[in-house]
Amino acid sequence: MARTPLLFQPISFRGVTARNRIAVSPMCQYSASDGVPNDWHIQHLGARAMGGAGIVFTEASAVSAVARITPNDLGLYNDTQQAAYARLAALITLGGAVPGIQIAHAGRKGSCTRPWEGDRYIPVAEGGWQSEGPTEQGFSETKDPEPHALTPAEIGTVAAQFAGTARRALAAGFKIAEIHAAHGYLLHSFLSPISNTRSDAYGGDVRGRARMLMEVLDAVRAVWPTELPLFVRLSCSDFIPGGLTPDGDILTIARMIAARGDVDLIDCSAGGISPEQKIPSLHPGYQVPFAEIIRREAGIATGAVGLIEQPTHAAEIIANERADIVLLARAVLADPAWPLRAARRLGVEVDLPGPYGRATVHE
Repeated sequence: MARTPLLFQPISFRGVTARNRIAVSPMCQYSASDGVPNDWHIQHLGARAMGGAGIVFTEASAVSAVARITPNDLGLYNDTQQAAYARLAALITLGGAVPGIQIAHAGRKGSCTRPWEGDRYIPVAEGGWQSEGPTEQGFSETKDPEPHALTPAEIGTVAAQFAGTARRALAAGFKIAEIHAAHGYLLHSFLSPISNTRSDAYGGDVRGRARMLMEVLDAVRAVWPTELPLFVRLSCSDFIPGGLTPDGDILTIARMIAARGDVDLIDCSAGGISPEQKIPSLHPGYQVPFAEIIRREAGIATGAVGLIEQPTHAAEIIANERADIVLLARAVLADPAWPLRAARRLGVEVDLPGPYGRATVHE
């Protein structure tokens, strides 16, 4: 009998075990009202849990109303939202996957319309809000107003908001929390020298720029149980000269995270700090080398992302220890049953839920 590919073998982080090493990456749906999940999120996440993934993440969940990207983002900062999130966590669990939540603050990329509505800034007079960042430098100088530069006291408040959302996520039944420090949002904007030109304790060298992230991790770990895993998503390259690189500041930050001993995996993405970024080449697995470098040089588990679409490619990444899990977005957005089809392609027998036992899963 052929050995089961490592991709389809269980993996454990602390006290949590996933049935395989395929995770559904957080994907913003921009379909909530007042931050509350609804039927759209139920069908979206439920389908992907039933589709065979080992871990299913909700989309970025804002820690406050002003932490949202758009008015239609999910948020987890009040009781009404928490009750709806509990249904999401229960549904993902019912589907056999581990429920994960990505906790986020949009920072200077907040108060915008949805992508299909033009992705434009919404002024306060039109129902928007004042965005926040490390300085008054906006994400796009041509279209965005100046964000509010957070004071040290306000940074402490935001860290407490991250902890508050983590506490609510725990009560709702989530088993993995991921801190979003990528894609140009608040924590990434503090990490990157492109956007963080502060001269106080939260700016300057890489340790100063990483201070806010470390304080957020401190706050979250104070309420997130020791037996549950904590992930961090990083943008490993800014794709801009003078920005973050995987073998420069990001490696230093990854080593700082690993040295803490309370973070279990770095989700290695890239980009998002500026519209001036220039990605050298978009091809399947173009971000996988970031996960490989961090895993090898920082000694911490990593997740690989970036146009991973073919089962054999995903299996190769895991088999060759380039990453510990693969996180899929577009592939499972198009096909919720991608993990089941991948299993068939790789010769793996997968137990379908009883009502689906007669289903035919094609390659």
